[in-house]
Amino acid sequence: MENNVFEQLAKKYDTEERMELAKIIVKEVRGALQNSKSKSLIDYGSGTGLIGLELSDLVDSILLVDSSEQMLEVAQAKIPRREITNANVLYSDFTQEVPKFKADIVLMSLVLLHIPDTQKILQALFNILNDGGKLIIIDFDKNDKINHPKVHNGFSHTELKEKLAEAGFKSTEMKTFYHGNRIFMKQDASMFISSSIK
Repeated sequence: MENNVFEQLAKKYDTEERMELAKIIVKEVRGALQNSKSKSLIDYGSGTGLIGLELSDLVDSILLVDSSEQMLEVAQAKIPRREITNANVLYSDFTQEVPKFKADIVLMSLVLLHIPDTQKILQALFNILNDGGKLIIIDFDKNDKINHPKVHNGFSHTELKEKLAEAGFKSTEMKTFYHGNRIFMKQDASMFISSSIK
């Protein structure tokens, strides 16, 4: 019975579109995770683990963190099914509570646009990282066609770099890597990847 519930939940969250987008993002992030075999990774705002679980072979350990319990239940159910031994889940919101542990890499994929206070979360993630650690952000480039009270309409590279520097990051590399049709609130949009070093 229980499996059924998870199957239904997974179908609700893991839509075709999300899975397609996740594949594109995973491919890009795998490139940014070369030589990370000994490192710990936090996938912040991991959802059902569509991206994080695809990276588990590249790192020593992975922690999927999300503030949606339902999504994490789906992620948790996937872990044994896929025989992944180095992944765990944590129900948490780092804008509300600062974790006591540290990580070498934090990945935040299509999450920043949902967080009203950008600076606050960047600061929290900076504090979680070990020295020399890396913050990888995937998100949408600024898009003037989008106007929504709860969502940023993407990010300008210059502004985001300034915010990252303000949070304390030493260096940031950023590039747009994908243009897609109707991928951001039904609008055509492009995504960037940003890597910052603490």
